[in-house]
Amino acid sequence: MLAHQTPQSHQLADCIDKVFIIAYKESTQLLEETLAKEGLPCKVLRQEHQPEYQNFSPSYLCLLNHRRAWEEATQQSKPTLIVEADFVPVLGLGKLPLPFNPHQTDVGVSWLYTCAPQIYYVSPEGYAQGFSTSLVAYIVTPYAAQYLIELAEKVKEEIGTSHYSSWDSEIDSVLLAKQLKNYIPFRNYGEHGGLPNPEHHRHGLSKTHRADILYGKLAFVPSYAVEGGNNPLQFLSARLKARLKGIARLAMGKFLRVPVMQGSSTPGRLISFAVRRQLSMRL
Repeated sequence: MLAHQTPQSHQLADCIDKVFIIAYKESTQLLEETLAKEGLPCKVLRQEHQPEYQNFSPSYLCLLNHRRAWEEATQQSKPTLIVEADFVPVLGLGKLPLPFNPHQTDVGVSWLYTCAPQIYYVSPEGYAQGFSTSLVAYIVTPYAAQYLIELAEKVKEEIGTSHYSSWDSEIDSVLLAKQLKNYIPFRNYGEHGGLPNPEHHRHGLSKTHRADILYGKLAFVPSYAVEGGNNPLQFLSARLKARLKGIARLAMGKFLRVPVMQGSSTPGRLISFAVRRQLSMRL
């Protein structure tokens, strides 16, 4: 069974308990309307500024946003979908397949939008264990959410509230250490619509990140393409760069690393997944 041919009963909208949009001052109306149409009614968790936040770094404020959603996720009986305010879903999101077996009891997180992804293993059913950074859109199980709250406490104690931290890149290793498996989708379930992040740039990271390959057409135009007026060429340019970057990462062995492939008992399955996901003319 291919990764995009998951049974009807495993559609995303059937397997999610709650959907949370984490936001600050951003408008979330389009995102809320889109998720509701997809059978994924949501709740907005909007951060309210507190006096003690004045000296907090943007990365720590972001962590606080996610932590609030994780606390809510620990109370759910099913996995929780968490998206940031600048996530732009593809049309048909609710009918897309869950990227992991819903009956599995050792799932940590599953990214629906990936940044710098890698794959480690592909199951006979087509589910791909892997790594991503960035938490633009992801699913978290109740028990994994508790471990992520512990990560938030560790960041506060060891790094502090005023310093930059790439805490989202630690999630995979934290959950793997707890014997949980993390998953990436066959293709991205949406796009990161946000504008460049100056904090990332100051710390040697890329200012922007986009989905390398999408499952389908986006439900609405991302913010980066409407800055100063709707600009189709700006959108097409951003998507073309993202597609080319994804193909380059595949060719350079960054999506599927050579040591992983050499150590796998089913290398053909890994290669098939890695190559097939890029076989699309869609930007």
